Amino acid sequence: MRPRSVSLSLLAVLLLATGSLQARQTPPAADATSVVGVRQLQLTPQYWIDRLPQAQQQVLSADAIAEQNGRLARMDGSVHDLEGLPAHFSQADVHDWIDRISKPPKRELFDEHGQPLARSQLDAILANAALDAIPAQTDAIYGLVVKRADLRAFPTAQRVFSSPDGTDIDRFQESALFPGTPVVVLHESRDRQWSFVISPLYAAWMRSEYIARGEREQVLAYPRQSPAVVVTGATVHTVHTPEQPGVSELQLDMGVRVPLIDDWPAENPVNGQLAYTSYVIRLPIRDADGRLQLVPALLPRTADVSTHYLPLTQANLISQGFKFLGERYGWGHSYNTRDCSGFVSEVYRSFGVTLPRNTSDQGVSPALNRIAFDENTSHAQRMQAIADLQVGDLIYIPGHVMMVIGKENGMTYLIHDTTGISFRDNDGNVVRRPLNAVSVTPLEPLLYNSKDSFIDHIYSIQRIRR
Repeated sequence: MRPRSVSLSLLAVLLLATGSLQARQTPPAADATSVVGVRQLQLTPQYWIDRLPQAQQQVLSADAIAEQNGRLARMDGSVHDLEGLPAHFSQADVHDWIDRISKPPKRELFDEHGQPLARSQLDAILANAALDAIPAQTDAIYGLVVKRADLRAFPTAQRVFSSPDGTDIDRFQESALFPGTPVVVLHESRDRQWSFVISPLYAAWMRSEYIARGEREQVLAYPRQSPAVVVTGATVHTVHTPEQPGVSELQLDMGVRVPLIDDWPAENPVNGQLAYTSYVIRLPIRDADGRLQLVPALLPRTADVSTHYLPLTQANLISQGFKFLGERYGWGHSYNTRDCSGFVSEVYRSFGVTLPRNTSDQGVSPALNRIAFDENTSHAQRMQAIADLQVGDLIYIPGHVMMVIGKENGMTYLIHDTTGISFRDNDGNVVRRPLNAVSVTPLEPLLYNSKDSFIDHIYSIQRIRR
């Protein structure tokens, strides 16, 4: 027995030197994550709501929101008043609209296979814009979007990237439009597959097949129709219907508002289905001639929708943001998802709040309650502003926006749609986490580069409150 005891003692010494067997086999704490400062229990909305003393207090009333939206329409040049656009556009006007977005790229671009985009390919894309075919005068054509549609910098579905191995951020992708969005069509591509459109928040190219052209009054009146339902889930889908494919399993994203037909006769089927288990809504479709028709469709009563915009409270802001948690990051609304500015826009849209589409416009909008920073803003001043942040405040650094969800242990916590974050580990080494999703992180540890923090690159805080 003695030799066995010696062997066990030797093993014990070795384990003490290298770390015990038990310590090696113990799994990480169930609450741990690989993101600095974040625990699993912080990944639920209720955790943050329970910490708020006035979670259900209204931040802005419906009237105050309407007032703010009015300021945005008057003061912010990135927002387009379709009703105020002229009935006719000169050739120079159409050129100006298109030239703002369709700037010929000066740097080398790569396709999905990592191959350089040939000059002949780029020339063909530019030629398809048919700028030489713009007439001396163009009549404004009105339409409604019938399906979620990409907005592109050029009339092409060709995806292009800045590097051979970076195939997430398509440099031709701009944004997306949703069913029921009114647009003004200014121009058509040479192949007649694409239309250049002005929407309330963006102007770019979209597929012509997703536009139903109608009379001006009908198109502009559609978003104002009441009663209506507002999508309060991340996404919802209409029911499947072979009788009317144009409104079958149609995706509607958070904040989309569509007219409700609340007096539909109970005994009358909608596309072959009785409606008592669903909401009957009115949606646009495109007929064989490309003309607008408004038809009934069904939205299940189990869908996450409301018959009014949600009250703007801190609890609701957190709940709405967390409905996207884990959704894949999609630059310019690609991947059928959204990016950082699209994320905060759609959260706020569920309360009836309109924000500009891009971070560059959101962060400097004069219509919002803004705190501006510049190179003369000291670190101490920045930290004071961080200390004063409240739930729902939007923080802007170049190219990115984050929404505050609370504070804990001296850190400010955010929810944001991000490609990834960097921070220092316990040894001072820079660690990169490719999140590529709507994520919860603290603000203070985040690095803008190997030397600077996010905090020292904040250029704006927008407070959607008085």
